[in-house]
Amino acid sequence: MTTIRILRCLFLVAAVCCAGYAAAQSYPARPIRLVVPYPPGGPTDVVGRLVAAGLQEKLRQTVVVENRPGAASNIGAEYVADAAPDGYTVLFGTNVTFAVNPHLYAGLRFNAARDFAPIAPVAHTPTVLVVNMGLPVRSVAELVAYARAHPGKLKYGSFGNGTIGHLAGVQLAALAGIDILHIPYKGSAQANTDLIGGHIDMVFDTIVTGLPNAKAGKVRVLAVTSAGRSPIAPDLPSLSETVPGYEQSGWYGVVAPKGTPTGILDILHEAVQGVVAQPEVRARLQSLGTTPMLLGRDAFAAFIQEEAARSGQMIHRFGVRPD
Repeated sequence: MTTIRILRCLFLVAAVCCAGYAAAQSYPARPIRLVVPYPPGGPTDVVGRLVAAGLQEKLRQTVVVENRPGAASNIGAEYVADAAPDGYTVLFGTNVTFAVNPHLYAGLRFNAARDFAPIAPVAHTPTVLVVNMGLPVRSVAELVAYARAHPGKLKYGSFGNGTIGHLAGVQLAALAGIDILHIPYKGSAQANTDLIGGHIDMVFDTIVTGLPNAKAGKVRVLAVTSAGRSPIAPDLPSLSETVPGYEQSGWYGVVAPKGTPTGILDILHEAVQGVVAQPEVRARLQSLGTTPMLLGRDAFAAFIQEEAARSGQMIHRFGVRPD
């Protein structure tokens, strides 16, 4: 009986492998849905559509962007986690989806580490610390000194509770030993309007918005939040140069439902990284304030795990809550 069971198991494994190989050989045979868990027109949607257009060319198949916003990207992520693992529904997510939300939201109907198969990263996107022009500071050192001299006075806006901008302020307050007040907004437009209008003092904004506003004289940029200086704005100091150990930035990546055949994941990985490697796409990504990323599937999976662990430590250490 033992021999029969072993043979049955081997037959089953062989059948599964053959089915996966056959699926990969004919893939893609119909349109692919790239789910973006944010509204149309935002930074994630813009980058997602850039990737979709490149994939359509690489795979010679229609790639449709499907926006499923809500619940800090959890609605779109849940939708893809429940989709058939056949490579025809994939998720264009961010670090918020895979590394932050699992530590912020109890009772999620999906497990970011268990229910997705990493395909490829797309780009890394630091934020910039911008302040109101009326605030009497011109550097991070001056900002920290001012905050220490006026505890609880400075107000920083974010694009919502649990977002990178929120976490960036929490980390700054903890590492610099200052007391600043968090004001959450529903999006970037209102936060920047109130910053320019002087209703709040500072915002951790995207490079693509923060730098143009600074050039227009509407705000003052003090630093970039990545661990080192950004190649997009090399003259801008990193916040870590004043506050050692500081690092806060985001990233974009593509994943599929767990169980998607390895052959299909390999095809998608090669296609996504091929798109990102194109000079015109790299130039466009940099113009959007992001730095292109190239990693193998295994390396990307390890990167997600490391980012989730880092975010989790910070969220639990500083007591961050989604609302």
